[in-house]
Amino acid sequence: MTEADLVAPLSLPARPELTGGRRVGVLVSHGFTGSPASVKPWAQSLADLGYAVEVPLLPGHGTSWRDLNTRRWEDWYGTVRESFDKLAAENEVVVVAGLSMGGGLVLRLAADLGDRVAGIILVNPAVATTRKDVLALPVVKHVLGALPGIANDIKKPGVREHGYDRTPLKAAHSMMQNWRPLRDALPQVTAPVLLIRSAVDHVVDPSSARIIRAGVSSPDVTELVLPDSFHVATLDNDAETINAESAAFVARVVAASRTEVGGAEA
Repeated sequence: MTEADLVAPLSLPARPELTGGRRVGVLVSHGFTGSPASVKPWAQSLADLGYAVEVPLLPGHGTSWRDLNTRRWEDWYGTVRESFDKLAAENEVVVVAGLSMGGGLVLRLAADLGDRVAGIILVNPAVATTRKDVLALPVVKHVLGALPGIANDIKKPGVREHGYDRTPLKAAHSMMQNWRPLRDALPQVTAPVLLIRSAVDHVVDPSSARIIRAGVSSPDVTELVLPDSFHVATLDNDAETINAESAAFVARVVAASRTEVGGAEA
């Protein structure tokens, strides 16, 4: 498989014969400076169960870090919203999932769309940081184009994320500027949440998970700590655990959505 194939978006149709006749969609978003390659095995594990899967390529990714430096949060959010709308038009139920910045994007989606989102799966989601050096970003971004990259924080030997080796600062600043509005919107998140985080993560610190747990209004929040993976856990030693727990979560929220519809009709 070529590099272009690895970073290309993924779109797979539902197979309702495997899901009790229901058409279920799952949107999976990769993270900042990463690519679909970082989440494709996770997404494929869900597609294999019969769910329709969309893994968009976020604008500015899969090309060059300089290209990413011309893109902003609104571009990335617009792309995940388009993918969600496609799934919603073709399926009865849609679950959203994301890694790192992708987790932040789907949280924003869930806050905006309310009960149109049946469930949310987050892997090492980013909504905040305790690093003090980011305070200089508004100035530094005009002086330096990029800093060393954050990709490939993976414990498993020989595994690559296929992300950039530089972190474009204008794009990074846009992401971080949108964290506060996202955090303010967390009380609007009412869908069930599966929050998966690595015990050791060199990219996203534990403050994001704490803020999400405290901020969402959902009464159904499950947290899972991975003992043997770093930030890109979807490609790391605990990937099979993520796949299994995600599958169980999707099955549960889809079943609950059927119960709610049945109750409303009854």
